[in-house]
Amino acid sequence: MYRFLLSRQWVILTLVGLVLIPVMIRLGFWQLHRHEHRVAQNELIAKSLAAPAVPVDRLTAPGRTVAHDDMWRTVTAKGRYDTRHEVVVRQRTAADEQSIGYYVITPLVMDDGRAVLVNRGWIPAGNDLTRFPKVPAAPSGEVTVTGRLKADETTGNSGIKDKPGLPARQVMLINSERQAKSLSRPVLGGYIELTKSSSKGAGRPEPVPAPDHSSIGPHMAYAIQWWLFSAGVPIGWVILVRRELKDRAAARAAEAEAGSGDGPEPKAGAEPEAESDPKPGAEPEAGSDAGSDGGPGTGPDPKPDGASQARAGSGAEPARAGADAE
Repeated sequence: MYRFLLSRQWVILTLVGLVLIPVMIRLGFWQLHRHEHRVAQNELIAKSLAAPAVPVDRLTAPGRTVAHDDMWRTVTAKGRYDTRHEVVVRQRTAADEQSIGYYVITPLVMDDGRAVLVNRGWIPAGNDLTRFPKVPAAPSGEVTVTGRLKADETTGNSGIKDKPGLPARQVMLINSERQAKSLSRPVLGGYIELTKSSSKGAGRPEPVPAPDHSSIGPHMAYAIQWWLFSAGVPIGWVILVRRELKDRAAARAAEAEAGSGDGPEPKAGAEPEAESDPKPGAEPEAGSDAGSDGGPGTGPDPKPDGASQARAGSGAEPARAGADAE
């Protein structure tokens, strides 16, 4: 009954289903882990933003990676902007998440000679991307900045590909180690995402918006979908097997019905044909006449019925009788 499952087509179909089930389950857990990571990230951002501001050098140092628990912490720094080593970061979006432009990164040199990178905000891209864009001037003199502490960007943690051969003072990633080579001074690890400055200059870059820590994204919904897909594979396999059984049973029934009707069947209401009798009034053959006269014949003598005997006895047909007598 189920021997068709050993056919090549059904073996391949079954193996594909057996492979898809664990793959889909794994993809569901992958989305679940992304959901958990997003929830933990939101909690960290909310906690860090609510924490009181601290001096930046308490959480980072030259050549030091910003700890994950210190991400988004509000920090302060005091010093003077070094606009000669200012750079812009290409292909960054504005607060509307549609406009493409630059982030303006300006080193802030502190009183002890160390520097920290400050992301002063976003500016639109000009018509000529091969030239350094027109950047709003940084405040002169000593300033105190407040902002969110961020870790250095790498291709691994940001997904942004670092492109070589860019125009002068243009970069793809915000990275303190690379900027330290051009500054020729110690640079604190990570950078500050500016939120407030003691000097209010005109024409400032557009501030970078605060991170969204209220949305959890669609990852949990995706996880549930993958698990439903994995449960649907065996259900679909059973449905296909039952359909195949039904089709095969119907095909066998059709073959049996066709086999039982091989010979012609008599029509309903038809009567069997009667044997051929001589037509009434037909002359008997010569042999039969001879037999009736007593001569050699092929059949038995016919017995005269009662009417014939009566006619013979009454003499109703004298001519015929005389003929017979002769």
